[in-house]
Amino acid sequence: MAMNTTEDLANLTSLQSHADAFTNCTDVDVLLKNVYLPLMYSIIFLVGFPGNIIAISVYSFKMRPWKSSTIIMLNLVFTDLLYLTSLPFLIHYYANGEHWVFGDFMCKFIRFGFHFNLYSSILFLTCFSIFRYFVIVHPMKFFSIQKRRWAVVACAAVWVISLGAVSPVNFLITSREDQNKSICLDLTSSENLDTIRWYNWLLSGLAFYLPLVVVTLCYTVIIYTLARGPHTHASYKQKARRLAILLLVVFYVCFLPFHVFRGVRIELRLQPVSCHIENQIHAAYIASRPLAALNTCGNLLLYVVMGDNFQQAILSLSRCKLNNYAQHTGSNSDVNK
Repeated sequence: MAMNTTEDLANLTSLQSHADAFTNCTDVDVLLKNVYLPLMYSIIFLVGFPGNIIAISVYSFKMRPWKSSTIIMLNLVFTDLLYLTSLPFLIHYYANGEHWVFGDFMCKFIRFGFHFNLYSSILFLTCFSIFRYFVIVHPMKFFSIQKRRWAVVACAAVWVISLGAVSPVNFLITSREDQNKSICLDLTSSENLDTIRWYNWLLSGLAFYLPLVVVTLCYTVIIYTLARGPHTHASYKQKARRLAILLLVVFYVCFLPFHVFRGVRIELRLQPVSCHIENQIHAAYIASRPLAALNTCGNLLLYVVMGDNFQQAILSLSRCKLNNYAQHTGSNSDVNK
């Protein structure tokens, strides 16, 4: 028993020494944190926020009656918009030299919002891909899945699963005082290394890598099925290919680098590595974070490429706004005469 206790203490001391050495490494380039991150988050906010407001207006007022795919896309818009409202806090934080002034609760809430948007978006896009698979590959056999109630059930399940999967973030993330400023830690910088390591692998495996495999298989089969279909219209094939490519780009360019570098960074906290390697991985991880947030803009392209008269609905909404403005201007000019 004494020997086991001694070994446990030795392992704990070794783990702590690795973490201390990791923390004492020279930090990554300040420009990457204090310029790159606020700049990228500002661009994403300025493009994504008004874009998603327009998308909600189009889906709510111009796309009735809703189909199953429309219901999934509307829920995706809502989760993107919720995340975009948190970006000004992160922009202020990084532009202010990583000095968090909004308190511990908001630190947890903002970090939770990022992860909630990330995994709910992944699951909504996965549901959309599965629906597309059944509609194209098995249009008659699985006709019932196209009904709206299945989309409502799927979306409700995504909200619940995402909330449950991301809830531990509230207990693993906190703010701390360092050199007379408050730092809002992210998941990779938290102190409970063993818990974070296992949580990261479980979350990444079930909420990203598994959906990645499902989405890749769905669109591989979809493209293969359309290529073999002699009676499939060429424009329909082209639209399906564009949609498949765009969705795969979102998964492999936006989501994949973030999960890879997050996992590597957490693992490096448990291993004795040089500061040079640690700084390179940390820099890559920081660079991948705005890519993960960039899906809120990539989804806007998805709504347009998907079709369902989305482009015509935008034009119709724009004409209504212009007509209302013209009528309002005309009435004001009549009053002033």
